[in-house]
Amino acid sequence: MSTFLELGLKEPINKALTDLGYEKPTVIQEKAIPQIISSTDDLKAFAQTGTGKTAAFSLPILQLLDTNSSNVQAIILSPTRELAVQIGNNIKDFCKYLPDVRVTTVYGGSSMEDQIRSLKRGSQIVVGTPGRTVDLIKRRALKLGNVQWLVLDEADEMLNMGFKEELDKVLEATPETKQTLLFSATFPREVEAIARNYMTKPVEITSGQKNQGADSVSHEYYSVTERTRYPALKRIADLNPDIYAIIFCRTRRETQEVADNLIKDGYSADSLHGDLSQAQRDSVMGKFRKKSIQILVATDVAARGLDVTELTHVLNHKLPDQIENYTHRSGRTGRAGNTGISIVLVNGKEKGKLRQIEKIIQKKFVETKVPTGKEIVQNQLMNLIDKVQKTEVNESEISEFLPSIYEKLKDLDREELIQKFVSLEFNTMLAYYENSKDLNDLSSKDNSRARTVNENMTRFFINIGRKDNLNPAKLIGLINDQNIGDKIEIGAIDILDTFSFFEIDKDFEDKTLEAFSSNQPDFDGRSVNIEVTKKERSGGGRRGAKKPFGKKDGGGFGRRRGSEGSSSRSSDSGRGRSDKRSSDRPERSERGSSGEKRPSGGFGRKRRDS
Repeated sequence: MSTFLELGLKEPINKALTDLGYEKPTVIQEKAIPQIISSTDDLKAFAQTGTGKTAAFSLPILQLLDTNSSNVQAIILSPTRELAVQIGNNIKDFCKYLPDVRVTTVYGGSSMEDQIRSLKRGSQIVVGTPGRTVDLIKRRALKLGNVQWLVLDEADEMLNMGFKEELDKVLEATPETKQTLLFSATFPREVEAIARNYMTKPVEITSGQKNQGADSVSHEYYSVTERTRYPALKRIADLNPDIYAIIFCRTRRETQEVADNLIKDGYSADSLHGDLSQAQRDSVMGKFRKKSIQILVATDVAARGLDVTELTHVLNHKLPDQIENYTHRSGRTGRAGNTGISIVLVNGKEKGKLRQIEKIIQKKFVETKVPTGKEIVQNQLMNLIDKVQKTEVNESEISEFLPSIYEKLKDLDREELIQKFVSLEFNTMLAYYENSKDLNDLSSKDNSRARTVNENMTRFFINIGRKDNLNPAKLIGLINDQNIGDKIEIGAIDILDTFSFFEIDKDFEDKTLEAFSSNQPDFDGRSVNIEVTKKERSGGGRRGAKKPFGKKDGGGFGRRRGSEGSSSRSSDSGRGRSDKRSSDRPERSERGSSGEKRPSGGFGRKRRDS
């Protein structure tokens, strides 16, 4: 493997890399850096999460940058503000010994005036989220006429979040002579569309195979029902006393519910999602990086840009809407030479997705049984004993107390002392799990294949489907185009052959109906109609009559932006049933807590600084 110096980077950059502890380039860096330095061809680069993509595109830009000019020469777009901030900070570290290089990071949730002042002072490199970048272009505060490099980092996620219009506007403001660099950890169809629309005969490089999972990560799945999903999650956490993990959820509401239940049950946990202010998000991430929090419950979007190298586990409370995103999730663990475990909780209906993911990551999921109470107590106990063995004794500090302690315990022999010690630490946990049920028995009345009603959502029928080339992203775009408002959550999306279903916060049922009725939208020339579907609890029975649209009320529905203005639990179900009255019910959002407080001791004592 080459050194950074052999890749053609100048001494000030190499000196900064040495200070940062960089020794050898990663595979993607070894391939991308000389390619960008030596060629003006557009570039598609694919590498697993955690393999150093930021350095792969920023180091050659720093090498070629004209430091005598204060014009913006590189614009780097990322889907979230956290990732933009991380990229900006990394580049500032890389140019530690390049005093004439100035970097500005622009994103929503922070003062636009401060960002404008920074741009006026002159910045050769601008890192930004698409929305804020477009806002600054419109205000004429950001001028991209001299840009030589446009970097699209996590481009697939920018499209998933509805940023196509913003990407188009940024490209309109850049010269045709620029070099476009696309970096991604996954390779869905959307990335190919970006390459066709935004790039000219791009060179393609990969680190490993596209979308393949990292070799340092093992993949496990646990079979659950909706009733046992949260109890199983707790048992997995209890089985691993030193767990340091991210739990991924699909929606903001689900994320907050799971985090609230974990905190209530005594776990060291917190949530990270788009409803938090920037200050709240920074605080949560800071605590997680310092390990003041052991478990972070997050949405996919919110966790982008969270650079933590020591995660022991990634837990998928539910699989992502787009299965390619599993690679992003699992790649959060097993980084920087460490190994990690990616765990998926699936019910009977969701197991089919595992086969699809296996084809993408080219690795097999290992079926694992939900741990029993006995296994958990044994693991916790052995972990404690290991810690006792490894504890260093500072006799000088405790020597004055030892005589009285020896005197008090003189009547206890070795076996009695160990028994009392273990009982003191574990009586509560032993009692908690003494008569615990086997959660691997899925033959209960809770049928994991039945869909249950989410009482907070209204389910709509829409008269277009897969045969109309509809997909979840296009449906979200169609809804957003009705300009109903903002910050209204989209629930489950099911795309069938000739029609589809989607869920929206029930408080906005009438407003959604009114918007579609007033606008009379069409989809590729076909008139669009929506109706409210009657939902029943699982257990059979036909859905009742639909409610026609046309209520007169105001509206509120938001665009999917980097701040997670709205989120979706979309799934292209592929069932292809043509009966509008088919019993196709949405899943209940997981409510979580079993109602029992977990015992203290071992992992997960009540957090101190929340």
